[in-house]
This record gives sequence, structure tokens and C-alpha cells, in this order.
Amino acid sequence: MKSEVYNQSTCIMSSVIYKYYVENKTGAQISRELGLSTSTVSRLLKRAREEGLVEIRITEPYMTCLLMEQEIQEKFHLKDAMVVPILGEENQVGEDDIKKQVALEGARYVQRNIEDGDTIGLNWGGTMYHLIQYLNPCQKVNANIVTMHGSIASCDRKLAVKTLVRRAAMAFGGKSFSLTHEGLFPSAEELKKVREKKECQEIFDLFEKINMSISGVGDFEPDHGSLLSHTGYLNEREHENLRQKKAASDILLRFVNHKGEECDTDLKDRTLSISIDTYKKIPNKVIVASGSYKARAIRSLVNGGLVDTLIIDYYLAREFINLIH
Repeated sequence: MKSEVYNQSTCIMSSVIYKYYVENKTGAQISRELGLSTSTVSRLLKRAREEGLVEIRITEPYMTCLLMEQEIQEKFHLKDAMVVPILGEENQVGEDDIKKQVALEGARYVQRNIEDGDTIGLNWGGTMYHLIQYLNPCQKVNANIVTMHGSIASCDRKLAVKTLVRRAAMAFGGKSFSLTHEGLFPSAEELKKVREKKECQEIFDLFEKINMSISGVGDFEPDHGSLLSHTGYLNEREHENLRQKKAASDILLRFVNHKGEECDTDLKDRTLSISIDTYKKIPNKVIVASGSYKARAIRSLVNGGLVDTLIIDYYLAREFINLIH
């Protein structure tokens, strides 16, 4: 009984937790108001949690997002996984709004991790377009920003890689490097001639130095939702060849199957882009994507070891997890 006399009363403990959790007062403020030492306040807050006077609960969908992040990261041995909570049904929130929310988290991730001396590789795409707009121009970093493939402005003028990579470099105050030629050539011979040019060789040398890449991904099934698929980038013969090779997604202007292997078509030898083998060597390959319909595309990337950090929305994560179970 004697030892209990010297314990702080539950009344005092209740006052401490009310002031801390409800009134949002600091430990120093509470100690002054109640005549306690700050260490006693800290001890009472800890005791309140241990004895169940306080329960800390993460509400939905945030808790589910955290659990999905953990499952994805552990199952595929990723560096990191981020599942962006979406408040509302997918079809009600809207594809573009979800894309912007994911792009914002992607921009924040880049800003947390970019450092002086880095070489950052960028890929094209709708999500990437929004991500670059969200970069904070107040954060200056002496980094190289390089596009990982040739131009695809014919698909969408606003997605011109030279413009995107220059804007990203301006945001950080770094240097930009771009491939100005078209991404897809009529023949392997024509591509070879361009690859032999000095300015092209310099950028391909930079590819070997990329330590973080940021990319979206296009889905090639079931309805060929990839921008490369429905904007005239590919002709019908090329479409058919990719269908026969069971293309599941596109990344870096390259098409990969369910195993994450590049589809063996003549597009491989006509595409001005970082090679899949070189891309795999990048220490942190960040994929930023949204839309539940991209679940199979994401699966193809993780199967092929083409992603280290995955940033996706709640509905895409849910569909992806259902797919792999």
C-alpha cells in the first residue's frame, strides 16, 4: 500500500492526457499548470498508454494504406512503398484528381531524397507531367536531370521530354540533359547513326551514372490503355507483334511482358532509350502510378525487378494485392 501512495493519481494522469491530447498543450505547459516536472508528465503519458487510458487509432483508409505498404514492400523486397489514401470512390474522385494526388506524393519523395551531385533520370507520362509541376522551386540542389529516352512530343505536346526535364532542372537549380531526336526510328540502321553522334553518346554515358530514376508506367492490357498504344505512336503491325509477345506494360518507351522481360520485337532495336539492362542497374528506380487498371502493369515491373520504390494510389494498391494473392 505504501508504494501506491507515491504513485501519481489517476486523476492527475487524466488531467495530463486531456491537456496533451485534447487541448494540444506541450509537456512544458502542462508541467507549469499542474506543478509537475516535465519528466513526470512524460512518464504519465507513457503510463496512460500502457494502462489503456489512451488508445491511439489510425482511421481508415489510412490504416489500410499503411498495411498495404508493408505487405508490398516486404513481399517484393522494395526499398519503399507508398500507398496514397484516396477519400472517396475511385469513379467519383476522378482519374485526373487521383493522378495529381499521387504525383504530389512523388514530388515530395523526390525532394526528400535528392542530394547534391545526384544524377536523376526522368521518364515521360501524364503522371510525370503533374509531378514536375509540383516540384518546389525553393529547394536548390546541384544535380543533373536527364531524360532517359527520345522525344514523344508527337503523342502529346505537353509531354515533350525536353521541356519536362528542363523544368525539373530549373526547379532544383541543376543541369538538364535531353535526347532531342524522336524516340522511335523507322529502322535500326537509322537509330545506330544517331547513337554514334557525340551529343547522343554523352547522354548515354550519363545513363550509367543515374542513381535515382522517376517514371510512370503505361498498361498495355486489357484494353491497351497506354498513351503509346492509342496516340498513333505504334502502327497496327507493331500492335499485333506486341500482342503476340503478350506485352503487359510500357516503360522508358520499351514494352515488357508479365515476367518483366522486354518483348522481343524489332521495336527494341529502333527505340532511342536507356536499355532495360542499364535501367536495372539504377540503385533506386521510383515508379509513380495511379489507376486500378494498371495493376497488371505494376505486376510486370515488380516481377522483372524494374522497381525499387513504388508510389501508387489506394485503389491501384488494392487491385494489385488482389492480383498477386
